[in-house]
Amino acid sequence: MTNKQTNRTIVTIGLLTAVFIGALDATVVTTATPSIEAELKGLTLISWIFSIYTLSMCMAMPIFGKLADLYGRKLVFITGLSLFLLGSVLCGFAQSMFDMIWFRAIQGLGAGALTPVTFTIVGDLYTGEKRGRIQGLFASVWSVAGIVGPFVGGYFVDQISWRWIFYMNVPISLITFVLVYGFLHEKVDKVAKKIDYAGAITFTISITCLLLVLLTGGETFPWNSPTIATLTISAITFFSLFLFVEKRAPEPMMPLKLFQQRKLAVIYILGFLMFCIEAGLMLYTPMWSQRVMGHNATTAGFMLMPMSVAWLLASTLSGRLMYRIGVKIFMVLGAFMIVAGGLWLALLNLQSPIGALIGIVMLIGFGMGCMNTPAIVTIQSAVEKEQRGSATSTNSLMNAIGQTVGFALFGMLFNRVVLEKTVDDYATGMHAIFVAMFIIAIINFVIVQGLPSRRSEL
Repeated sequence: MTNKQTNRTIVTIGLLTAVFIGALDATVVTTATPSIEAELKGLTLISWIFSIYTLSMCMAMPIFGKLADLYGRKLVFITGLSLFLLGSVLCGFAQSMFDMIWFRAIQGLGAGALTPVTFTIVGDLYTGEKRGRIQGLFASVWSVAGIVGPFVGGYFVDQISWRWIFYMNVPISLITFVLVYGFLHEKVDKVAKKIDYAGAITFTISITCLLLVLLTGGETFPWNSPTIATLTISAITFFSLFLFVEKRAPEPMMPLKLFQQRKLAVIYILGFLMFCIEAGLMLYTPMWSQRVMGHNATTAGFMLMPMSVAWLLASTLSGRLMYRIGVKIFMVLGAFMIVAGGLWLALLNLQSPIGALIGIVMLIGFGMGCMNTPAIVTIQSAVEKEQRGSATSTNSLMNAIGQTVGFALFGMLFNRVVLEKTVDDYATGMHAIFVAMFIIAIINFVIVQGLPSRRSEL
């Protein structure tokens, strides 16, 4: 990377816009799901809109990350941005739920390139203390997008059309393209890197088969049908192959040796569980607001804003105090708050006021913020410098897998319970999901106790 030729400030602005649209897209869609389902038809497929996005992103992340080392950050970033832009436009034109699912997969592939390459470019442009400050700036963009995203999505749904939540990515993507393509200049030194294609392929097939089992078993196909049996066997077989490949790959997609460290294994599992809960919260609390409480999409969008604010506050607080108070204490406190929020969520009923829903998302969001920042710091402190990238990206991958499985698992529960589109039926279906989230929160609380108690071990 040659800083003399690169306009670092302009490129940073371009990267910030890329992170913003990626984070925005993760939140605006949640408030639009009832409108998308009403127009495109396909209530039983609604969770696929989210799970296919995160699945394709999981598959793309390690591949594009390695390609950036081989062919340069700029080329891979622009490729990812182009895929994301194409997927956004196609989603806006979708005429059926199946169209939407395929187009969201294209979007996810693009996001899988944008996320790792953006932070790699930041690492190239900045060093030392400046790098830390800039990374904090990028993290704050995620929080801002989480705050404004649901409101923007709700506004478009109520005032224009849900299709514009995808079309609005076009001008922002074009600005990003101009800023990065025009002002980022690099000298590409091709490094001999081996891309773990086998790991990515076996992992994707395994998770896809698992998702199909969760989303079609007992409804499209009986649980004892040959189709479900075949998918289950395929999921187990390809996951076994994935583990076999990862143990022998020179540069594995998911370095399994990281899981041999107790604290890393615990934190990776916690990340999976946390983002599984987050998936249910993001998708079904706006739906409860609209389908059960009868609010419009704009009001439903406000449901997720307090969670983002609370998450940001807790992340900042834990980052400043965890070395004084203790990492484990903060993470246990966060896990306890998620349990409390999960219990409150499971107790919601048709007469519950909107203030209760706001209190719940704030409580859970604060708990997740208390856990997330200490987890990342612990991961990066537990490994040598040369392993830091792999350890951090593995955490991101576990989070994304948690979201993917969460969307599929809760979608399966919802589809099993909701038989008729009535308020009572919707409430019953979502209540089943909220109880499942509470159970996962309890498991999360139990597992966090496995972290070492002594600060020297964290």
